[in-house]
Amino acid sequence: MNKAVDTHCHLQMMPFDGDREQVIERSLESLAWMVVIGDGIVGSADTLKLLRPRIYGTVGFHPYHAAEYDDDAESRLEEFAGTPGIVAVGETGLDYHNEFASRTQQRACFERQLALAVRLRLPAVIHSRDADDDTFAILRDQVPRLRGCILHCFGGSVDFAEKCLELGCYISFAGNVTFPKAELLREAARRVPPDRLLAETDSPYLAPQPVRGKRCEPQYVLHTLQYLASLKSVNADTLIRQITENACAAYNLPPVSLLSAPDECP
Repeated sequence: MNKAVDTHCHLQMMPFDGDREQVIERSLESLAWMVVIGDGIVGSADTLKLLRPRIYGTVGFHPYHAAEYDDDAESRLEEFAGTPGIVAVGETGLDYHNEFASRTQQRACFERQLALAVRLRLPAVIHSRDADDDTFAILRDQVPRLRGCILHCFGGSVDFAEKCLELGCYISFAGNVTFPKAELLREAARRVPPDRLLAETDSPYLAPQPVRGKRCEPQYVLHTLQYLASLKSVNADTLIRQITENACAAYNLPPVSLLSAPDECP
């Protein structure tokens, strides 16, 4: 069976405090590997504690915390990024839906983290919500200098998706693409070519429709992968193989042998 991956989860968050190791064990029975995403100083530090074979991580400041980003925070992130198993900077970006920091603060935090990713020669994981134009304006200048760029939990317009694809970004879809009222999101997913497509859970959020209402876990990415395969009218195993290859390329990880035992995965 082809090995799937979860390119974006938050196993360090509080909803997993009671059974984190059990969730990890269940998930790694189904997946080749997963990436735990940092979202601030505390979240990034907690991510470091979870790194092990087949669990990678990122360090970054979510736009919710942009007002807290300063020279000291950047220095801490740079220190964290030197830990083996850290594969990207992020998540970073703009969120104009929930403006917990001003737009000016968010843009400054975003631009500084992209510059950090360039300096560290790491890809960047991007959060963009209700901010297509400003996110693209910043990415247009920075993506050519980055080692890679992932638009996570994509929720923008088809036009935004196509512009980001022209820049060479990967576009990742979470469980909300399966929701009944997500037709615009599905149209964007249809437009993403197979070699630029990723899938994620964003767990503990956005459990896909078959398990909607439950706490999302990394192995639930399999529901989203099956749905994307149906949406794009392709064989599920073929799509899983392609997305796993894309994920390895996006995070600059060694290729996964899709027929290997889990213990042989990177």
